[in-house]
Amino acid sequence: MPSQLDYKGNKAFRLLCMHERLNKGEWISKEKLAVEFNVTKKTIQRDIDDLRAYFADNSYYNELKTIKYDKGQNVYHLDESTDTKLNNMEVMAISKILLESRAFCKSEVDTLLFKLVVQLSSNDRKLVEEVIRNEQFYYVPLRHNKELISILWDLSQYIARTELLHISYVRKDGVARTHLVKPVSIMFSEYYFYLIAYMAENMKDYPTVFRIDRLESINRSGERFTIPYRDKFNEGEFRKRVQFMYSGELRRVKFEFSGSSLEAVLDRLPTAEVLSETDGKYIISVEVYGTGIDMWLRSQGEYVRIVE
Repeated sequence: MPSQLDYKGNKAFRLLCMHERLNKGEWISKEKLAVEFNVTKKTIQRDIDDLRAYFADNSYYNELKTIKYDKGQNVYHLDESTDTKLNNMEVMAISKILLESRAFCKSEVDTLLFKLVVQLSSNDRKLVEEVIRNEQFYYVPLRHNKELISILWDLSQYIARTELLHISYVRKDGVARTHLVKPVSIMFSEYYFYLIAYMAENMKDYPTVFRIDRLESINRSGERFTIPYRDKFNEGEFRKRVQFMYSGELRRVKFEFSGSSLEAVLDRLPTAEVLSETDGKYIISVEVYGTGIDMWLRSQGEYVRIVE
């Protein structure tokens, strides 16, 4: 049998361990490392000096990392002039959003959460894991339960290459249809990822929305498409004008709102413009795509009256 390597006596192993701990925000002690790796404190000091030289020679994106010594606690830590690492608060916030979105199947969300929290120091990691443990354990994926991450990546590549795609799409009534499309964007809204594309078979001047989990097949055509610069798809402008991802022709709707929270209306409808107000009743005009706005207006019951 091959002899086991003495990792602790190996300088490369020591440097990798120290580099990883420093990057996670841990504070390291020269004395404790000397005992852990069974070397002298002078050896650890030389390792720290080597890491200092490495960080000095390999800064990027204007980020400067330096190893600083805290005399009071007799420990070393990494100081970054540009903070590019996620801290414990940010990892916790992203984890909560990820769990609440229910966007991914259980195996994918577990993998993503693991990769997020593993960036943290051991103490911070335990804290974040404790905060999200219950919600992660009782996580309920969507009914389709499909793995989506690789599909999202593939579609993003086709969009970047402006490549025509043959897709088979299963509608909500269970009927499958094939389409030749010009993919322009991937968007997320209310639990689902969507492919935004223009139909290549007709001259519709507005985009069509496909729920990505309902794509039965995606096949490359090998052909490229072009969209004039003035007509290029703008995700931000589209999102402001679409409700429940129901696309269609661009239209303007005017309605009267008499509810208690005008702010909620303006947050829900970014293109909304308040035209007038009388006795707590607001006349609001909004520019939107498709019929999704009709669903939202109906959901407001007696607080909304359509003007035109």
